[in-house]
Amino acid sequence: MRRHGVLLTVLFALSVTLLSVSYTFWELYKLNKTQYIDSIYTKHTVILQLYREHIQKRTSPAMFEANLAINKFRFVNERAEHQAVIRFGEVLKSESYQTSSKQFLIPNQLYINRINREDVVVSMIEYKRDIFFLIKGDGKEALLIDERLKPYTPWNLFTAYLSILSIIVISFILILQRLRPLRRLQTKIARYGAGNMEVGFKMRGEDEIALISNELEATRLKINALIESRTLFLRNIMHELKTPITKGRIASQMLTDSKQQQRFNGIFERMEVLISEFALIEEVTSGSQVEEASEYRLIDVIDGAIDMAMVEREAVDVAVDAGVKVEVDFRLYATAIKNMIDNAIKYSPDGKVRIYMKGNEIYFENRGEKLQHPLAYYVEPFTKDQPSKNSFGLGLYLVDSILKSHAQVLAYEYVDGNSCFIFTQ
Repeated sequence: MRRHGVLLTVLFALSVTLLSVSYTFWELYKLNKTQYIDSIYTKHTVILQLYREHIQKRTSPAMFEANLAINKFRFVNERAEHQAVIRFGEVLKSESYQTSSKQFLIPNQLYINRINREDVVVSMIEYKRDIFFLIKGDGKEALLIDERLKPYTPWNLFTAYLSILSIIVISFILILQRLRPLRRLQTKIARYGAGNMEVGFKMRGEDEIALISNELEATRLKINALIESRTLFLRNIMHELKTPITKGRIASQMLTDSKQQQRFNGIFERMEVLISEFALIEEVTSGSQVEEASEYRLIDVIDGAIDMAMVEREAVDVAVDAGVKVEVDFRLYATAIKNMIDNAIKYSPDGKVRIYMKGNEIYFENRGEKLQHPLAYYVEPFTKDQPSKNSFGLGLYLVDSILKSHAQVLAYEYVDGNSCFIFTQ
């Protein structure tokens, strides 16, 4: 899973929740506003009823205005205000009706004294947080204001929305707080995997993260104990082996037969090489070499490897630019190159090896037969190409381990009768 996957999932869930809640409240707002407008629009029926009574009973204009005032309606007579409401007001609802009349009242104008059927349009307008009713009929219009009505205010809905929004945001913050120990645990695991064996995972609490952390702490202690036990065992074995080898080499010097003396010396030297390789393998697998990596010239590392291999300089053809630098553990990387030189010279008919670079890859080329098995077979310890030939011992296995500790791999190709072992990324 990609980095911060849990956090992204929580953020996605939060976003979907916020969008869903916001959309729901927006729909509720529109529905409540429509219902509120429909409910207050019924006020126009009072106006029409008063108007019909005025027409039918032929009451005086003063009486008509008094009846409107009783119901908290008044005419807007100021022309500027009238025009402003018509021009800038928001029409909330408008409907058309038919009515019979002898007179139609228009403020500051004469009455029309004829009986006819008129189409009366009643519009409800909101302007500056006041509600107005505009009545149009027979080419004339009258504007009334209802002093009791106010526009729709969704304060209750808005308060509920903010409350739910706050709960969601607080829940998200709490989730992040709960994830913080998990992120710290991930950092500690990474440090432990990088070789810091003293990192502690112990955590107080009874939640799931604390239980996992404490289990990791118990596992860490067991792993450290096993590593320490293995290291101690290997060191004791190597120490115990070196003592008889030293005694054997001293005793071999007392032999009068030179052939037997050389044979025993060869056996003891081989045993010392194996012990040294075991020590290097233990060091490589422990991870301690990572902290010792520094930048060196590759040519210097190769020279150090040639010295370790104790071979003639003429047997190694080095075609590497002196300016090429590598960031490695000098001793381990030189050991890997030394093992490649040893194997190349050992299995080459002419006893020579050529070292050169292609791009960022280091090539070890020698004459010889093609490997009979995949390279993975030969990087195992003590493999043999053929039963009649010498064992590869720990050479390639050690090379492969050292390269892996440097984030590199060992590759192989066979071209024109030449075997090429490659150090590559």
